[in-house]
Amino acid sequence: MTDLAARYGTPSPVRRRLLVLVLVTVAAVLLGWLAWAALFHTTPAVESGLASYEIVGENEATAVIDVSLADDVVASCRVRAFAADHTTVGELAFEPVDGRNEVTVRTERRATSVTLVGCTAPGQSRPR
Repeated sequence: MTDLAARYGTPSPVRRRLLVLVLVTVAAVLLGWLAWAALFHTTPAVESGLASYEIVGENEATAVIDVSLADDVVASCRVRAFAADHTTVGELAFEPVDGRNEVTVRTERRATSVTLVGCTAPGQSRPR
């Protein structure tokens, strides 16, 4: 039986240390990126929620939206009104202020519900 180390040689300790160093560096970079991505996506510049809505008449509905804005952020919010057959009968895009926002949505016919699509800010494409 032949000894494998004698036959093929032993791996260089420098090569092993270099490989470990490269792997640790790559892992640190990936973990740093993961931490940054998680922090960036858990602290959006704007968040919103529909507090209430009321169908005022045949061609009008109101909605109360709670908005939380970061400092000096210009956001855009979108509200939709739906009829009994689930078709969109009105839509409104508005620039919110921090806190409560009461908006009026003009509709083409009587709406039965109002939903908040969400609010977006520059660099935040997904409505929240």
